[in-house]
Amino acid sequence: MTAVLAIIHAGLAAAWVGGMAYSLFVIQPKLKRYFGPDAAGREALTTVIASGNRWKVIGLIVAITLSGVGLLLLNDEHWWIHAIKGMLLLMATVIFWYVSWKHWPARVFATTAELPVLQRRLIVLATTMLALAGLAFALGVVATHL
Repeated sequence: MTAVLAIIHAGLAAAWVGGMAYSLFVIQPKLKRYFGPDAAGREALTTVIASGNRWKVIGLIVAITLSGVGLLLLNDEHWWIHAIKGMLLLMATVIFWYVSWKHWPARVFATTAELPVLQRRLIVLATTMLALAGLAFALGVVATHL
């Protein structure tokens, strides 16, 4: 049971980290290269790509949390690692909340002049979120070898 839950937990975490990394290091640079100085065109396609993903990511975060709690209930020997992972994921989730409910609406209604600043801000926020979730994932791998 523990092994199956650990595989589910790690797989979900890998999906979140992988999705963020793909967006940040593949999609965003290609959009920037393709659209060049056309910030409005880039923004329009970015909005289409991102549309509807909020609730999928929330479901992913909930599933990661529930499977992590399940693992902790099955084996609390290294509870402190789970506590650190939980805090890192909570911080990443807070950033995700901000991006989803504050940053994106600001981008949708931004003027062309405001877009470059908002696009750069998203890169910083996404990089921070990726670093937090990636570190939590790495701690989970470390925990399996203690």
